[in-house]
Amino acid sequence: MMRVVIVDDEELARRGVRARLEQIGDVNIVAECKNGREAIDAIRRMTPDLVFLDVQMPGKSGFDVIEAIGWDKFPQVIFVTAHDRFAIRAFEVNALDYLLKPIDEERFDLALRRARESFFRKQESDLGRRLGAVLKEVSADKSNVAQAFTDRIVIRSGGRVVFVKVSEIDWVEAAGDYVTLHSGKKSWLQRETISDMEKKLEPSGFRRIHRSTVVNLERISEMRALDNGEYRVLLRDGTELKLSRNFRRALQSLIEGR
Repeated sequence: MMRVVIVDDEELARRGVRARLEQIGDVNIVAECKNGREAIDAIRRMTPDLVFLDVQMPGKSGFDVIEAIGWDKFPQVIFVTAHDRFAIRAFEVNALDYLLKPIDEERFDLALRRARESFFRKQESDLGRRLGAVLKEVSADKSNVAQAFTDRIVIRSGGRVVFVKVSEIDWVEAAGDYVTLHSGKKSWLQRETISDMEKKLEPSGFRRIHRSTVVNLERISEMRALDNGEYRVLLRDGTELKLSRNFRRALQSLIEGR
């Protein structure tokens, strides 16, 4: 969940931001602060992912808070203020967005959507770096750990990274520049061509049986000949696929009983 800190000297303003965020399931409000001093302490302790930061506050301003934490260490920030004269400076410090009071509902939703997208990109980037570090550490011993990564398909979707075992995939179908991986009742969409997926899966016992279909040979339970020289391929779970004549060679040994 995205961890959020709300900073505003006006209680009503904090309450408004909090009410909007509480309607969203993937946001965790970890602190509320009424001045810059409290904000600096909370941000250092809670290390949030996003800060809704009022510009004008007694004592330290929102910009003072950022300077105290450090420009390079500060989390994503959405400025909230009643005056638009601070907008240029807000974006000079790489603010994610800038909201004017009273906050417009659509503008708030847009700002939060930007924050989510930035948060998910950072998560995926961090995960990629961690996986890269692991592979680098075990490069001297490729026999076991490297295999753990090559027998899985990594799928990135909506901020999540899913690892699907190749052995659990039943079949794959093309959908334009994407493919859908089927495993029992589950399916995942991956941005990859069917040809690239075929090359990736072929060493694990998969074969292309149609211009838009790759199948796990272990899942085939029956094949039925059709009048036009093609075959209907039945999988163990009841799924029916078509073996076209152009790809008949892929299953020739099964057809001939060899």
